[in-house]
Amino acid sequence: MHRYEVALMMNENRLTNSFKSYVGWDDDEQISSCETSFIEQEFSPKLHPGEMIIAEAQSVLLFTPVNEQKTGISGFLFVTNFRLSFVTSNEKHLKETSYQENLLLGQYDVCLSNIDIIYLLTGDKKKRLMIGHRFNDKVKGLHIICKNMRTLSYSFKFSPLGHGKILANALLHHAFPKRHQLLFAYDYSREPNVQSRYSTPTFRCRDDWEKELQRTKCVGWTLNSSNNKFRLSASLPQFIVIGSAVIDTHLRIAMQHFRDGRLPTWCWSTVNGATLSRKADVVDPSNLTQENAMLEIVRKSHPGRLRPFIMDLTKNLPLPKDVNQSFIKLRELCAPESARQFWVQDNHFYSLLEASKWLQYVSSCLSSALTTANKLNRNESVVLQERDGRDLCCVISSLAQLMIDSYFRSIVGLQTLIQKEWVVMGHQFCTRLGHVNSTDSVKSPLLLLFLDCVWQLLQQFPSKFEFTETYLTTLWDASHISIFDTFLFDCERDRHCATKDVSPLMLRSIWDWEEQFKDHDLIQFHNPLYNASKVKDDLLKVSTEISCLSIWTQCYYRFLPTLEISNGGKPLEDFAVRTLINMSDNDSKDTQEVCTPSNIGSFFPFTHWRSSNSVPPSTLTISSLSLNTSDLQMETSLVEIPEHL
Repeated sequence: MHRYEVALMMNENRLTNSFKSYVGWDDDEQISSCETSFIEQEFSPKLHPGEMIIAEAQSVLLFTPVNEQKTGISGFLFVTNFRLSFVTSNEKHLKETSYQENLLLGQYDVCLSNIDIIYLLTGDKKKRLMIGHRFNDKVKGLHIICKNMRTLSYSFKFSPLGHGKILANALLHHAFPKRHQLLFAYDYSREPNVQSRYSTPTFRCRDDWEKELQRTKCVGWTLNSSNNKFRLSASLPQFIVIGSAVIDTHLRIAMQHFRDGRLPTWCWSTVNGATLSRKADVVDPSNLTQENAMLEIVRKSHPGRLRPFIMDLTKNLPLPKDVNQSFIKLRELCAPESARQFWVQDNHFYSLLEASKWLQYVSSCLSSALTTANKLNRNESVVLQERDGRDLCCVISSLAQLMIDSYFRSIVGLQTLIQKEWVVMGHQFCTRLGHVNSTDSVKSPLLLLFLDCVWQLLQQFPSKFEFTETYLTTLWDASHISIFDTFLFDCERDRHCATKDVSPLMLRSIWDWEEQFKDHDLIQFHNPLYNASKVKDDLLKVSTEISCLSIWTQCYYRFLPTLEISNGGKPLEDFAVRTLINMSDNDSKDTQEVCTPSNIGSFFPFTHWRSSNSVPPSTLTISSLSLNTSDLQMETSLVEIPEHL
């Protein structure tokens, strides 16, 4: 039984048209004047400080995803130096809904840094736009695939002549910057938020590291500042924690023998003295003298002088390029370009999912992390080893700490963990997320792989985490917003240099969620089943077999209206739990209740293409266009598949 068959059984005999019909890309029929409510007036997005409009196109059609260009809405399309913005006359009506509203992006906007592939439609041809490409043909439409699996299809059929070509050229030029200084973060001039309820340490100062060492009761390791001004390693932070037996002169010599100077550095400690550390490979495999010397120092840092377990992550885990290939196949499955492609894939869903290897990689990461956590729990020190120590080391180290240290299962705790293990330790966010276009770089969504693993933990231990899957999905989306510096750089040195430029970058943390969301959206980040007063450091023994894992439907399927349950799914369960807990806390049914939004779907709070009997005022209609059986199926009330699929 495939995705849609299961969904249809759950919601049979309910047919609802979300929107009225449009013409397709190539239909030559004219709009029915009596049914057209498009208002020809000037619309423009509300610009942020430093944002400017580069190009615009009028009377643009934005099609409903995966609907064969049959339905959608009309409006104005803008390219700015920050986003691709679609403004429609019914936007005010849509903003009155209870769905997540990002204060930086409109409901139909997409950050330029989120755009991965652009297809151009000219005549009967469809071709992928490449950097440096210029075209003079009439542009009929655009199909855009985003890094977070969102797809956007536009038609310029009713736009004034030349608007489509101008907008497409501007989008191609600004969506794939060749220099870091071209990212919008350098133009955004609003003052950063100075206070946040989610205050998170940056680990750019000595005090943050010392507090973490004290919290974990670390012994045998010391904070070292020899990398001040990044003199010894460009990818390590200015403060690193190394074995107490290492002296500065030995440290400088030893770092020369490891790739980019990444010798064994401390990540975390148990109360009994076992430590988790990470390192890169040696430069010369034939000379292991310095590696053995540093591993001996790790052994001596253990109270029992036990030899550490060396886990070579390159043996059992995928390379970054393998993860990227897996993600591309998963995205093809979860973000089809058309309804026809959806139906073809649905007939082979399980084989295609298996061929993507995504769940296999999730399983492998969880298994390696559980092995690491088990050894630490048995008071064995573990050293994670990887070629550069900046990719899978971040994933496994973070997962192991989540499994064994309850502090990191809080919202601020998880942010602290990512800041400590990913940001300051030099995960190449700019390269792996493709913020800057380069033919030599290897893109790889390792952050998403990590968040998927965390989501699997959340499914198996739903009351152990303060954050929700909505928080995790939002975090993945936020990694593609080119305003916050947290996920913009490859290392701390690059971030430091950016603040010293002639036009210095103002640092603003992604963890200041108030800059993006209002309080009613931030509530969705908090798990109602989590009780901070009952938190204890118990090892989470996750089931890592593929048969025990699920597809992260909220994150991967939310842009597939066909699979959404209208007025159903997990969100309603969540609101019911919140209502019961609220009533219990106040010990009265007459106290203030949690308000349940109406007409929400299973992908709440992200989906906006909802089933509705009301037609938005800007919908265009072709009176003579009829829908075939397949199209009627695509208009069925939107449903979600069960978790086990």
